[in-house]
Amino acid sequence: MPYINVGQENSGNIDLYYEDHGTGKPVVLVHGWPLSGRSWEKQVPALFDAGYRVITYDRRGFGESSKPTSGYDYDTFAQDLHKLVTKLDLREFALVGFSMGGGEVARYLGTYGTAHVSKAVFISSIPPFLLKTSDNPEGVDGVVFEGIKKAIVADRPAFLSQFLSNFYNVDTLGGNLISDQAVQLSWNIAAGASPKGTLECVSAWLTDFRNDLKRIDIPTLVIHGDADRILPISATGKRTPEFVKGSKLVVVDGGPHGVTWTHAEKVNHELLGFLGQDARSSQAA
Repeated sequence: MPYINVGQENSGNIDLYYEDHGTGKPVVLVHGWPLSGRSWEKQVPALFDAGYRVITYDRRGFGESSKPTSGYDYDTFAQDLHKLVTKLDLREFALVGFSMGGGEVARYLGTYGTAHVSKAVFISSIPPFLLKTSDNPEGVDGVVFEGIKKAIVADRPAFLSQFLSNFYNVDTLGGNLISDQAVQLSWNIAAGASPKGTLECVSAWLTDFRNDLKRIDIPTLVIHGDADRILPISATGKRTPEFVKGSKLVVVDGGPHGVTWTHAEKVNHELLGFLGQDARSSQAA
């Protein structure tokens, strides 16, 4: 199992678990909360089949990665990602973030620039700025996040069950576009995450990414479901193109937060089409 060391806590290493498979142009997939790199199950085979090298990794505190008690902020997350990219010596790679992972994409590009990144993709993502403030009236009231924190502390496993029901809109899509077993798989992954990391990430969600997005000068795709109950499209996906010049927004009709599973065919079609645009243009020329 491949790991990269990104730090130290007392006597133990902080290591990130990653997978690096396939050949061709690299695509780095950054997962959402409270899942792991395994959540890209529907995208990885499609990318392989299209001829890409695919890199997934587990954010600190989640999946198979170390579970330290600190570092659950986007500056550290972006630094972790940068260390992985540097270790693998990636060039001309695409950076794809789902949900909370969209924050890593934004902060990484805002901090380290786009010199070696070819394209950016935000799927059901958290930018530009989730918290409602005087200069961000489209955001969500802070009391909502305080309620989430209290629910996690009170009974994390029960909270995760309720959260994932809304993650996939099980009441309307269950038995059709999402099975009970797929939801259970997500719960199993989420339940294995660090309790402290799970809690502290909620505060990280309130990071302001507006300036990071303004620095993005590469082709950018935004995919978001219009029935997203976790990160409402009006506060997130629809606003990201306001800050990223020339970006493209694709709205998934009836799509919940977890569109990468429920609407995988649509997501993969848009993702592969976007990633392959340069290649098609060159062939046409």
